[in-house]
This record gives sequence, structure tokens and C-alpha cells, in this order.
Amino acid sequence: MTYRANILVIDGDETAGEALVRALVRAGYRAKSVNEGMRALSEIDRVSYDVIVLDLDAPGMPGMEVLKRIRESDPASIVIAMTAGGTIDAAVAAMRAGARDFMTRPFAPEAFLEAVAGAIESRRCDLERAVTDAGEAEGASEYRIIGCSPAVLRVADLIRQVAPTDSTVLVHGSTGVGKELVAWNIHRLSLRRDKPFVVVDCGALVESLFESEMFGHAKGSFTGAIDTTRGKFELASGGTIFLDEISNISTGMQSRLLRVIEEREISKVGSLEKIRVDVRIVAATNRDLSREIREGRFREDLYYRLNVVPIYLPPLRERREDIPILVEHFLSRAAIGGRACRPGISEEAMRRLMEYDWPGNIRELKNTIEYAVVTCCGEVIGPGELPIAEPPACGGGEGLNGSLAQSEKKEILRALERSGGRKARAAEFLGINRKTLREKMRRYGIG
Repeated sequence: MTYRANILVIDGDETAGEALVRALVRAGYRAKSVNEGMRALSEIDRVSYDVIVLDLDAPGMPGMEVLKRIRESDPASIVIAMTAGGTIDAAVAAMRAGARDFMTRPFAPEAFLEAVAGAIESRRCDLERAVTDAGEAEGASEYRIIGCSPAVLRVADLIRQVAPTDSTVLVHGSTGVGKELVAWNIHRLSLRRDKPFVVVDCGALVESLFESEMFGHAKGSFTGAIDTTRGKFELASGGTIFLDEISNISTGMQSRLLRVIEEREISKVGSLEKIRVDVRIVAATNRDLSREIREGRFREDLYYRLNVVPIYLPPLRERREDIPILVEHFLSRAAIGGRACRPGISEEAMRRLMEYDWPGNIRELKNTIEYAVVTCCGEVIGPGELPIAEPPACGGGEGLNGSLAQSEKKEILRALERSGGRKARAAEFLGINRKTLREKMRRYGIG
């Protein structure tokens, strides 16, 4: 499955703009045209584009101002500027303002398509190299964000932009997509990198012990409090605290957490002393918090405190072009059991991996490759060594959501069978935690 780049053409000549769109669509891209700068900026606010082709002579807002606003609004996009009768000075000015390329009209369609293809490839290489270099420079290359899809490259770009700031970040994405990896990279590339990175599993917090866990307690404050302790916020002082699956905490805990975020002060249980805390907050959720707010399960004011810089990680099934790169990475790391060299993977096995829907996302893919490496008897992993089912047949009236749900239910049943009914082991096979497995089993009526 090949990603179709998304391209916006801003051309004052509607007929010429539509001709460019037709050429782009024939070349395999998705494309849209608008004929005025303000309309283009509204479109960019609504949709992310890989490439923006900008006619500097378009009516309305001056072309150089549109270019400046594009770079501010979506710095990850590539801008190709074009103008009729362009001069060297105009080209230099456009490039300085952030355009990747400059074209003078009239130009041949082949030259235009070549410029678009080159710009996309160049951007991908730039971002991959930046993330790789950053990981290796920090001596933690195993924690790199891995992938070549535009979605992953945009996430990598956002991480590099937000990391040097102290802005609060909320990472959205389903279970197993790598939200903690994003949080760790934000910390690793920040000015706080030499200070602690503290992970809080919000799903494991008990409300009665919430304040003690998060803020610490004074000696003698309750039965069994034989010493004064430091909570998670104090342990993260100067560094970053990662609040994983923040939607799992009760509204009572949300209220207490909100107060700390607003005041940047904590009080230990059993003490009136206020302690200032200097921490960078990164939170993550696998739920739609807007729905949680509507249904009264999540505080709206806390959501706005956390969602200062949102980062969305799409599920693996929506960025299948990353699967071969991830497979190679996991093969390199999972060659264990005394093997002299790691096994390869057959074309049929790769096809199965590409067609599977990955309900457990990257975590499930990692576990699948590790299982295949351990059980493979030859030099090449075949489809029979992959612990995943055949993709569901197309057709029928269930629709996409029904097919995905059926596929996910089958995988859960298969994992339970492999684990002998042990839920903890089945969750490991699927690349999800036990709580998520229990929720899915309840949803699908699995006893």
C-alpha cells in the first residue's frame, strides 16, 4: 500500500490551477486547488498538506505574506513557489521566506511533477535524518521514532519543535501506537534531558492513595506511614512527568491534579507545607476526551490545561507503509536464542503483515516478530510462523467497522487459546495491557 501525498495548489488562474490538479491526480497524488490566499489559509487550518504549490501572483493577500503565514501555520509542509516572469531577487526572497523550490511560468508539466516528487522525497529524508541524528547524538538510538509515512514524519517534526519549550503536551492515540515513546523523545530532546523522566500509569492509581502516590506523605500521616515520602511530582522535579492514559483517573483525582497544574504547588498528605514543583507535563490518552467531557467523565478545564500542544499518533493500519521498516527494525533486535544471524522474511509473510489490521498496533507487531524469530526453524520467516490470522474476506454487508471488530475478536480468541486462557499472557501476545484486554473481552462478549 503506497501513501498518496496530499497537495494543495494556490493559483490565481482557476483554469491553470485545475490543469495542475489533473496532472497531479494522474501522477497518483491527491490534489485540490483554490484561487485566493485567504481561502488557502482556511484550508490549511482544516487539512494538513504535504506540498503546497503557491502562486505568488494570486489575488488578495500578497503572495509573500501568504507564504509567511503558511510557514507559521504548517511548518512541516513543503512550499513550491511559482510566478510569471520571475526574477532572481524574487526567487531568493521566496526561498528565504521558507519555499523549498521556485518555478517561473511557463513551465513543462514534467518539470512541475519532478519538482513535486523531489520536494516530497527531500522532506522525508530531512526528517528521517534529523530524528536519527538526534537519537544517536543522545546515545539512545533504540528510542528513535521509526517510520517513513508522512504521519510519522509530522510527529517527528512536532516533537523537535515542542521539545525545547516547556509547553504541556497531550498525545492522542490508541493502545500500542507508541505514545510513551513520543513522551520520552520530547524529554530527551528538551533542556530537561539531564533531569528525571517519571512515568505514571494512571490506570493503576487507586483513588484513596492518589495524593500519597502523586504528592507524597508525611511521617505518621496515616497508619503505616513510617517515613516521609516523595511523590511522583517531587521525584520528577526539574524534569518531565508523563501521565499515561490520563482518562483513566476519576473526576475526584482530576480535580486534585488540576489544582496542582494551575498552582505548580503540592502538599504532602498530612502536611500543610506548600512545595513548589518545576515539572514539564506530558499526558497521553487512548480515548476521545471530547466524548468523555460530554458524558461527564472528564473535566473540561483539565482537558484545556493538558491539550496545549496536541500530538496525534494514528493506528498502524492507517500508515501501513511503515510496516516494512518496523519489521526490519524488530528483526534486528529480536534475533535471540543463539542464532548466528537473524532470519529474513518471505514476500508472502510480508504481505500478510501488510494486510493485517493490527488491533494492538506497533506493540503487537513487535511481539509478533519476536515470536516468529524465536519459533522460526529456517533462515526465512514464512506466513505459517506468524501468529496472526488471515485478513477477513472482502464483501458482505457488515462495513469496515464490523470487519475490523470481527477481526479483532478473532485475534483475542486466538491469543486466549495460545495462552491457555491466561489473560496476562494473552494481553502480551496482543501487545496490549490487561485492562484493555478485559474491556475488549467485555465488549465482544468473550467470557
